[in-house]
Amino acid sequence: MGAKEVPRALQELAQGLEEGLVPAGILNDPEVFAWEQERIFARSWIYLGHASEIPSPGDYVLRYILNNAFILVRGEDGRVRALLDMCRHRGMRVCRAEAGNASHFRCPFHGWTYRNDGRLIGVPAEREAFGQDLNKEEWGLVPIPRLEAFDGMIFGNLDPGAPSLEEWLGDIRWYLELVTKRSPQGLEVLGPPQRWVVNTDWKLALETFLSDSYHTLMTHRSLIELGIAPKDAKYAMYGEQIHIPGKGHGSMVVGAPPGAKLPPFWGYPEEMLERARTSYPTREQFETARETRILLVTLFPNFSFHNPIRKPDHKYQGAVPMLTFRVWHPLGPGRIEIFSWALVEKDAPEWFKEKTRLSYLRFFGSSGTFEQDDTEIWSHVANNAATPQGRHLRFNYRMGLKLEPDPNWPGPGVAYGLNFTDANMRNFHRRYLEMLLA
Repeated sequence: MGAKEVPRALQELAQGLEEGLVPAGILNDPEVFAWEQERIFARSWIYLGHASEIPSPGDYVLRYILNNAFILVRGEDGRVRALLDMCRHRGMRVCRAEAGNASHFRCPFHGWTYRNDGRLIGVPAEREAFGQDLNKEEWGLVPIPRLEAFDGMIFGNLDPGAPSLEEWLGDIRWYLELVTKRSPQGLEVLGPPQRWVVNTDWKLALETFLSDSYHTLMTHRSLIELGIAPKDAKYAMYGEQIHIPGKGHGSMVVGAPPGAKLPPFWGYPEEMLERARTSYPTREQFETARETRILLVTLFPNFSFHNPIRKPDHKYQGAVPMLTFRVWHPLGPGRIEIFSWALVEKDAPEWFKEKTRLSYLRFFGSSGTFEQDDTEIWSHVANNAATPQGRHLRFNYRMGLKLEPDPNWPGPGVAYGLNFTDANMRNFHRRYLEMLLA
């Protein structure tokens, strides 16, 4: 791909981004998506799963980077691997379930059999078919080029020359740790991920988890009318928006707006707050966490988490937090599959785990009230962006364009003292362009 072949929409993005102008044409465009596959998803660290999903030897789940399927498996030796789900003989998938426990994987085509560490150990009629010429050590399942973890979060990278995960994350680790270090026991998943397909663009979906608190006032108006979400604009704009320059990552950290009757530390029980005092790496992280009621983090390119405080049901008098991890998995131009996990601290009381599970299901699960609102909007935007007229329009990402950073924010990154700004998305698109045009 030469410079003259750069898609028109990407050229327009490069020309207008610093003025806060983003072309609709970067959404739902086959040519742009082809560039994204080759230059972003083939070179980025992609979230595959959590260590608590595969706690025992033989446990596995199937996970995806683009259309590559990987068996994320804990071997008999306890080591976690990601193996390309493709038989070395004729290319058939050897894993036929999305999750389970297996010591071996056998291809249903010709029966080649592999241990859960990827080694080829069985070939039907080996001597009759191959004589003495088949060296099974050379024909094992192919491991992902790079596999690394951060606090139980497992990431894969298709580029063997990619920087380390630690370097890729950079200072966003401080914000990840607000969740991963909240308890000395760490997190655990509450069941398998929910999955559903939406006709939209992956970049559009993650905006809500990166910078767009502005949409709450209208998109979720029905919830405002029911008293589930605050109706005053000052509540939607309240909080801190932070991005990590050069990385594309960002976070929104929201405390209790003045006058709001919300408990500290996301509403966790007092016993968990006390454990967090010694669990967090720094005092600044503990103090920030104690004042936080809603936390969102997005890692470039397509992982997000959302940790709000919600009322789990009409009978419960208080409010509890819920935590969802998200992967915005692209299936093609204008089409994604959402992988959504619910997580909670391992050492949380059992009654609390049940309340946070219900809160997740009712608000941000596949049939959750907030989820229904968002996906409806995303689908229409992506459709408009692919029309002959719509694709040439430019979107307004100028909110907070002249806003000065907050010098008093205790964490790393560039912080702004309110959430009504597009600063995080402009930072995201700078990194997006850097990877596409390098």
